[in-house]
Amino acid sequence: MSPKSIQVIGNELGISWEDGSETYLPLEFLRKHCPCAGCGGEPDVLGERETPKLSYTDQSFQMLSWTPVGGYAIQPRWGDGHSTGIYSHSYLKNLAIAFEAS
Repeated sequence: MSPKSIQVIGNELGISWEDGSETYLPLEFLRKHCPCAGCGGEPDVLGERETPKLSYTDQSFQMLSWTPVGGYAIQPRWGDGHSTGIYSHSYLKNLAIAFEAS
């Protein structure tokens, strides 16, 4: 499933999907679920994952812009300079489901 449009609305990322549904993800939730190796860690040669200790500032939750990655993802640029996370469309949809369930 692909988004028809994506925009930052206040402190949320609004996504209008091709099926007519809409999701709104708080930017803080989105940033804290960044899928990059620097935020989520990466497995070592034995498959063990060590999660890095992260600290955030108010700027960490400000999305300055985002860039499409192919036809399958977006790459946000955050106010604190972080920009290595690539959020696939399916990951965004799953995050929206997880957020709504919480």
